[in-house]
Amino acid sequence: MAALSDFFITQKWPAKNPDVIQLYSLGTPNGVKATIALEEMNLPYELHTISFADSEQLSPEFLSLNPNNKIPAMIDPNGPNGDPLPLWESGAMLIYLAEKSGIGLPNDGSKRAITLQWLMFQMGGIGPMFGQFGFFHKFAGKDIEDPRPVERYAGESKRLLSVLDAQLSDNKFVVGDDFTIADIALGPWVRSMRDFYKGGELVGWDSHTNVHRYLDDFLARPGVQRGLEAFA
Repeated sequence: MAALSDFFITQKWPAKNPDVIQLYSLGTPNGVKATIALEEMNLPYELHTISFADSEQLSPEFLSLNPNNKIPAMIDPNGPNGDPLPLWESGAMLIYLAEKSGIGLPNDGSKRAITLQWLMFQMGGIGPMFGQFGFFHKFAGKDIEDPRPVERYAGESKRLLSVLDAQLSDNKFVVGDDFTIADIALGPWVRSMRDFYKGGELVGWDSHTNVHRYLDDFLARPGVQRGLEAFA
C-alpha cells in the first residue's frame, strides 16, 4: 500500500498532517473551487499554495502529481479502499469530493445529471471563454491592435452569461434551491468576471440581474467565504 510520503511532490511541499487531504492550489477561479468545496463539505485539508510567480507549477515535484501543470491538484491519503488517491482537474475533483462527503451532488438521478450538465457548462464554456476574455481584455489587449480577440471572447462571454441568467430566473441556485458543485464551479468565474476582469459593458454585465443576485447569494455563504479567504 502506498503512503503519502511516497509521492514525490511531498518532498517540496511536505505534509504537516499526513492524515488529511493535501491540496495544491492558488487563488484563481479554478483554484478556489477546491477550497470552497472542502469548506462547504467539511472535509479537513492542508493547503499548499503554488506560486505562479516562481513557476512552481512547472517544477518536477508538481508535475509528478499533475503532468498538465495546472492547479488545483490534490492527494487524498484516505482514498477508495484506503489507498491514497492523487487527482487533478477541478471538475473531477469536485465530483470526487462530493461523492466522498455526500454533499453537493444530489442522489436523485435526474438532479444529479442536471448538476453534472451545469458543471460541464462551466468546464467547457464559462471557464475557457471568460478566461480568454480576461487574457485579452485585462492583460494582452494593450499589446494587440486587432480588436477581434476581445470582440470574439466578449461576445461569447455575454452569450454564456445570458444562458446562466435565464437558468437563474426561476432558481435560487443553478439546480434549484440546493447548493451544488455546479455552483462551486460557476460562482468563482462569475465573481472573477465582475471583480477581476471587470467585464462591464463588454459582456452586458448590468443586464444580467439574476446573475447579480446569484453572485451575492454565493458570496454570502460562510463556506464560500472561508474557501476564498484560504488564500488571503
